[in-house]
Amino acid sequence: MSQSRVEQALESLARRALESRALGGRVAALAARYAAVLREGGTLFFCGNGGSAADAQHLATEYVVRYGDTRPAFSAIALTTDSSLLTAAGNDFGFDRIFARQIEALCRAGDLLVLHSTSGRSPNLVCAARAARAKGVFTVAFLGQGGGPLAEEVDEAVMVPTKETSEIQILQLALEHVIVELVEAELGSVP
Repeated sequence: MSQSRVEQALESLARRALESRALGGRVAALAARYAAVLREGGTLFFCGNGGSAADAQHLATEYVVRYGDTRPAFSAIALTTDSSLLTAAGNDFGFDRIFARQIEALCRAGDLLVLHSTSGRSPNLVCAARAARAKGVFTVAFLGQGGGPLAEEVDEAVMVPTKETSEIQILQLALEHVIVELVEAELGSVP
């Protein structure tokens, strides 16, 4: 690998990160919503496929364990972690319903569902957003540029300004980390 390719990749990511500053107000407003859900006893739910599934697990962990300072645990669940549940739901209802079935069982009005997708075209995420709407659950999707069909199914779509999958995933995680930081600052020691 050439050094110039590494430098080009980092320069491209830096440009996209600077362009993402335009999302600052929306992301800060979402952090306030996340904090309100937690303050009122709700739960944050996260889902996605592939690398986005890993991000869902990562983010739920940041809330339950901690991000910065030690503090009481916040209620957060990744819908991507139970292999028995995922395979049973996939087998019995189809892969499109693996998250929706969990939402039907676990989510309540006042909770918040966060969906991660680079394309916004995953049928199981669209189905999950619809199931959440039926339960009165606010939905947020972190998406790549364009947003796909998922952008139309959620209450709030945050689209990072790139079509490059690796940049989308990095920027989504960076924005979500800022939200965790803001939530911790707002709630302090009150879960």
